[in-house]
Amino acid sequence: MNKPLRRIAIFCGLLILTLLIRDNWIQYVKADTLKNDKHNRRVTIARYATPRGDIIVGGNPITGSVETKSNGLNDLKYKRTYKDGPMWAPVTGFASQSYGADKLESVEDGILTGNDDRLFFRNTLDMITGKPKQGGNVVTTLNAAAQKAAYDGLKKVGGKGAAVALDPATGKILALASYPSYDPSSFAGSSNKDAEAWNKLQKSADPNDPMLNRALRETYPPGSTFKVVTAAAALENGLYKSADEATKSPLPWIMPGTTTPLPNEGNIPCENATMRVALRVSCNTVFGKIGADLGNDKMLEEAKKFGFDSEQFTPVRSNASVFSDNMNASQTALSSIGQFNTAATPLQMAMVASAVANDGKLMKPYMVDKLQSPNVDTLEQTEPQELSRPLSSQNAQILQSMMETVVKDGTGQRAQINGVTVGGKTGTAQHGVDNSEKPYAWFISYAKLADGSSPVAVAVVVEDNNANRDDISGGGLAAPIAKNVMEAVIRARQ
Repeated sequence: MNKPLRRIAIFCGLLILTLLIRDNWIQYVKADTLKNDKHNRRVTIARYATPRGDIIVGGNPITGSVETKSNGLNDLKYKRTYKDGPMWAPVTGFASQSYGADKLESVEDGILTGNDDRLFFRNTLDMITGKPKQGGNVVTTLNAAAQKAAYDGLKKVGGKGAAVALDPATGKILALASYPSYDPSSFAGSSNKDAEAWNKLQKSADPNDPMLNRALRETYPPGSTFKVVTAAAALENGLYKSADEATKSPLPWIMPGTTTPLPNEGNIPCENATMRVALRVSCNTVFGKIGADLGNDKMLEEAKKFGFDSEQFTPVRSNASVFSDNMNASQTALSSIGQFNTAATPLQMAMVASAVANDGKLMKPYMVDKLQSPNVDTLEQTEPQELSRPLSSQNAQILQSMMETVVKDGTGQRAQINGVTVGGKTGTAQHGVDNSEKPYAWFISYAKLADGSSPVAVAVVVEDNNANRDDISGGGLAAPIAKNVMEAVIRARQ
């Protein structure tokens, strides 16, 4: 072979080798990326060629699928439907032909579409037998009656807000409600009507932001409900050893490094008050001074034990609640009464109440009980997991007695339930420039049955223009919602 032909042969060989390398790169290395590319129409067609599996609450599906009616113009065969969509949207999220998926619909998409690797054997068998591929099911921990009580309560108040209920012993999420909400069915398809519904729900079109999951993704100043964390820090660090020991709390109390007194709401008995009395009437001076006396480091350590400064995955992600570092004494005092930089999700404050109710043991919150194959075999079962120990059992029981006094004789009396011991804490959180905005009304609580078990802990926050600027606001607006949620869980156990 002469030299020019040899060069051409080598060049052609290199071209073929490059082609083979590129072909293998695309088929094996880039396969998953291309398969999941949002512009790959074949994948989208396959995704909606069969019905999705269902999200289950209490043995009943709250989702479904229906054939798309589009006069042959749409090649996506099935779209998602939802039962009581606005009530369940914070849990399910949405699955839309046009806008993708969110919340459980996104996190558990592999199971629901049938594409999860754990369904490989079944999918292979169905392909051989000619049976269409099916999606599996996501069985939640939610309690339908508790969810309805939470959503209806928020809707009745009429403002914006959220409610979360947990099983303290396991961490199961029993209710997760946010208001205002939206119907995921309204934009599940890909028509112009779906696009109009989607656009109307965006914050730019609706300032109430109905698609915001306020239970998981909104952090609020927790106000006086955070005093439960501060009381826990006082007990755990030995600053005070009982609920009925007089505190060293002058009135007025001047915040360290300032000439500014920390005010209380109204003429309440806060001078050297015991922690029980201080929690019952919600003394800013007592708990602000506790925070300043303990210092930023000890307060931060206790807050972190309750879950602050960490995202939670339920498996849907929840924003990290905030207790700041590097604060001076007066800033720590304000943060210790739930103001300044302190901010919490409703899930976080439900975790606080849950840990106290569970004798100091905080369980990891979760909303998926198990994942099922299409023939309802269990693929994965969630086991309860301890997250931390914010309090000793002895100190938790002291704090329980304090919270129970709040409901029996204090600002939380509207959460009382006949025959049930209820512990709680009201809160009204100031916000806005110079606290000019209407405050948020909070209530956190737990219920304890005659056998000593505590089946439910709840946190409720209400953004409402009718809120007063004192702790009665949390007791008046949020406590009745929490009561109804607790009663719903208790009835379900009977």
